[in-house]
Amino acid sequence: MPENADPSSLPRCPWAGDDALYRHYHDREWGRPVTSDTRLFEKICLEGFQSGLSWITILRKRERFREVFHGFDIPAVAAMGEADIEGLLGDPGIIRHRGKIAATINNAARAIELQREFGSLAAYVWRFETRPEHRPADLSWENLRRLAQTEASERLSRDLRKRGFRFVGPTTCYAFMQAMGLVNDHVEDCFCRAEVEAERLALVRPV
Repeated sequence: MPENADPSSLPRCPWAGDDALYRHYHDREWGRPVTSDTRLFEKICLEGFQSGLSWITILRKRERFREVFHGFDIPAVAAMGEADIEGLLGDPGIIRHRGKIAATINNAARAIELQREFGSLAAYVWRFETRPEHRPADLSWENLRRLAQTEASERLSRDLRKRGFRFVGPTTCYAFMQAMGLVNDHVEDCFCRAEVEAERLALVRPV
């Protein structure tokens, strides 16, 4: 954020709206590149919970999700079982959907398998980073709002499902990639766009 700037006056992506929590998420998190396995795992799970809902609904419940899923520590989540699922179905602080809760536990076990194969979840995920030549020339809101999935998100979705992950369709995977910085989808006039681009340029990709 520009020094001494009035946050309320800065140009943003239109989806950030006027909600203070949503704006903070947009300004400080969305699109900034992430290489932490814990944060990547958290996001892919929460994007699965978002399916059919709005992200602000999940964002408002995120702290409770972190509490009940052990901070999204991958081995701890993988160790959860049926009794945990039953308990979470009674927790109004999260989305009480049996399939999505069970998928989170399943996906933790699958993430461990990826860590063993690739060294880290991050090393696996960043293999699917969108190539610059595959990006739209016009990064206007009109274009980006129509971009629900891409060839890269389709490949990621297909590979994750082949490996046993659940609730990882291509639209979910693209939202994950946008949020975790595998692509910079801040609109051209958003003040975050240049900041995110600089962070992506400086990032040492995990291998």
